[in-house]
Amino acid sequence: MLRTEHNNYRRAFWIALTTTIVLAIVATVLWWRLSHGGASSQPDSSSTSESTKTMAQTSSANVSGSEPGAGGDSQAGNMQEAPLAPIQLTPQRMQSIGVVLGIVESKSVNTELRFYGNVQVDERRQAYVQTRFAGWIRKVYADATGNFIRKGQPLFTIYSPDLVSTEHEYLLAKKNSESLQQSKVSGVASGASSLFSAAKERLLQWEVSPAEIEKLDQGGKAITDLTVNSPVSGYITQKNALPNMYVRPETMLYTVADLSDVWVYRSRSQFLSFRCTTSMSAPTSCRLAGWHWR
Repeated sequence: MLRTEHNNYRRAFWIALTTTIVLAIVATVLWWRLSHGGASSQPDSSSTSESTKTMAQTSSANVSGSEPGAGGDSQAGNMQEAPLAPIQLTPQRMQSIGVVLGIVESKSVNTELRFYGNVQVDERRQAYVQTRFAGWIRKVYADATGNFIRKGQPLFTIYSPDLVSTEHEYLLAKKNSESLQQSKVSGVASGASSLFSAAKERLLQWEVSPAEIEKLDQGGKAITDLTVNSPVSGYITQKNALPNMYVRPETMLYTVADLSDVWVYRSRSQFLSFRCTTSMSAPTSCRLAGWHWR
């Protein structure tokens, strides 16, 4: 019985010794981890405290600078900004975020644009040629679409019985005004002058050029074939005038367009404005004038 008690005592002793050793090892490991973790967190905490302190100083300086009663010395001190910390980026990081370094210089940039689009004439640079009286076209000078014409260049000649009758009335009114200019009868001279002015105004309303009226004055005879000139300079984009053709005021005879500024659109709402050299077939030297949306 004594032997059994001795064995139980020895077993309890070894169990207690083993438990003590394990607890000592666990306590040592925990102490080592806590000591090293606290040492590594001290720089972060110190930097955090420093940044917090700097932000607090900056904010306090801004607040004190914004007060209306602050003195000159305090304002001078508040104007000092907080120092900026430099940022260092590796070449790989700069390439990934698209940072490009270069020398600042002033120079012209030449960029070539190549894309498919539809060319459209600027509507504000188009002119339409029509007559304000009916008649027959005699001779056509601008006889091909695509020809370039200048302002005042003859397009065609036209014969109109109404125009010839108005010219006769103008010549007669002019003759009567000159002969009755010295009349002593009250209202005769002024009436003849009014008729002459009305006849001349009618010719101007029919867009008879002052040069043609001057020719009419010098010749003293009605001009049967009136010359119609181009109102603008540009290219003929549409031509309907033919010799011996009967025309009315609503007949569209010519469309003249200035192609120095054209529209190139890629879609219905996206327009690019180009300024090109004068060329009907291929405007090869163009420069972008603007980007517009409609």
